Amino acid sequence: MIKGIAASPGVAIGKVFKLNQPDLSYEKVKISQDETEAEKKRFQEAVAKSKEQLEEIKEKAAQEMGDEEAEIFQAHLLLLDDPELIKAVEEKITNELVNAEGSLDEVVDSFVEMFSALDDEYMQERAADIKDIGTRILKNLLDAEVSSLANLDEPIILIAEDLTPSDTAQINKEQVLGFVTEIGGRTSHTAIMARSLEIPAVVGLGSSLLKEVDSGDRVIVDALEGNLIINPTSKELAEYQAKQEEYLARKERLNELKDLPAETKDGHRIEIVANIGTPKDVDGVLRNGGEGVGLYRTEFLYMDRSNLPTEEEQFQAYKRVAEGFNSNPVVIRTLDIGGDKELSYLDLPDEMNPFLGYRAIRICLDRPDIFKIQLRAILRASVYGNLKIMYPMISSIEELRVANEVLAEVKADLQSEGVKFDRDIEVGMMIEVPSAAMTADILAKEVDFFSIGTNDLIQYTTAVDRMNENISDLYKPFHPAVLRLIKRVIDAGHREDRWVGMCGEMAGDIRLAPVLLGFGLDEFSMSAIVIPEVKEIIRSLTLTQAKELAEDVLRLETADEIINYLEDKVTDLKNK
Repeated sequence: MIKGIAASPGVAIGKVFKLNQPDLSYEKVKISQDETEAEKKRFQEAVAKSKEQLEEIKEKAAQEMGDEEAEIFQAHLLLLDDPELIKAVEEKITNELVNAEGSLDEVVDSFVEMFSALDDEYMQERAADIKDIGTRILKNLLDAEVSSLANLDEPIILIAEDLTPSDTAQINKEQVLGFVTEIGGRTSHTAIMARSLEIPAVVGLGSSLLKEVDSGDRVIVDALEGNLIINPTSKELAEYQAKQEEYLARKERLNELKDLPAETKDGHRIEIVANIGTPKDVDGVLRNGGEGVGLYRTEFLYMDRSNLPTEEEQFQAYKRVAEGFNSNPVVIRTLDIGGDKELSYLDLPDEMNPFLGYRAIRICLDRPDIFKIQLRAILRASVYGNLKIMYPMISSIEELRVANEVLAEVKADLQSEGVKFDRDIEVGMMIEVPSAAMTADILAKEVDFFSIGTNDLIQYTTAVDRMNENISDLYKPFHPAVLRLIKRVIDAGHREDRWVGMCGEMAGDIRLAPVLLGFGLDEFSMSAIVIPEVKEIIRSLTLTQAKELAEDVLRLETADEIINYLEDKVTDLKNK
């Protein structure tokens, strides 16, 4: 058994098909000044051919997987039009007299190295896009035969070093039972597209994988636990066939719950909504039974571009999401950059402790020109649905008041211009800093709602950098201090008659759902794919049971004790 990362859930059993990449070896040679125009022409033709191929792949992806996945290839097409990338290759050919292949490779490597060095996982994954584009152009420069995954004639388990988004888009869903790669992570485009295709996938199994399997081997892909079993015994086959049947039956059962309310057996109803990054995520939320959006991460509007988005661009994005949910709530978080999220076109300072530095609301209050444009766009879109505004990283009442003053100025400007907006739009804030959690009683008097951002709250409360692998075992969502702070915030909000939600990863953890329900959490916001599972847990118990369970948890002393207790309780609930 080889251990990897479960990227797209399910169990698949079948024969191996190893994806062999074409030979892309070439000789890097010096050229004469007279040959530069011919080399640039070769390069330009390879770029043009790459565009044609990507247009075809994009169209196929849109038909088979939807517009959201097709947008990945739109991003690749934009890279092929990126003057920084294309011009850099042409200049290297002209100035350094290196042939097109060598110039392309050097430029792509420098871009990949730059993106890979960033702490932001999202930006690191974009390095894979640039590498994919570079490989496609190189294949066309070398006239290398590009293998297609669209014409497989029997069911297989696909195994490769990596699958580029282009590879994944060509997969025939009827023939590919599952896939496994040596590299990759849960946030890579390959993983995202695997989940869209609903194909079981395990990634990141290590560099020796291709040496350990041969085409024709029988394997089991356990994408529930993240394991690969090569040439299983008859006993293992029977075990995983049963596991596969159980998973499919459970998936079908959960699908029946998706349109039912998140309501306890004694009639207490909560809101289950989703976290999204772009308007394209709306369909996935609706498909899984989400009742709205608890966190719209607007920073993705600002990424993968060379300048700030305009007011009109933002307005159209917010309007599209608002209309997608009609009267259901959509909470829009104002720009949250800094920390592990950087923008190449903003000159953010290098800092010793970026998570404690110039980020989120601190940048917005320092740059009201950026902040006001976003607030204008949100307010203009508010007449098309039930939008709410949420500030990130608030640490004091002073910051909240200044943010609200800026919002009041924007409202006054729009009113004087005769622009319609929801004058009663709800305004809330994230609780992700211990100082905010400890003064929630003060802050609650001047907001309409709280949303608890547990990803940051955990790292700030426990003094653990969640990006640091050396201390990752100390990052504990079940830490008693974290749970007590959450309870404190919910109680403070309710005393002022404010609703309290949660948009961190804890909201989608089925082990914690009963505890948070017992604490009195009003709204759970999570990845769309886990909504049915959380609904199942909520609907399996009474509010009284949840409150008793929450009280028990608050009496426990360690994170491990809490995990063991909750895992037993959730297992009992699911088996009833």
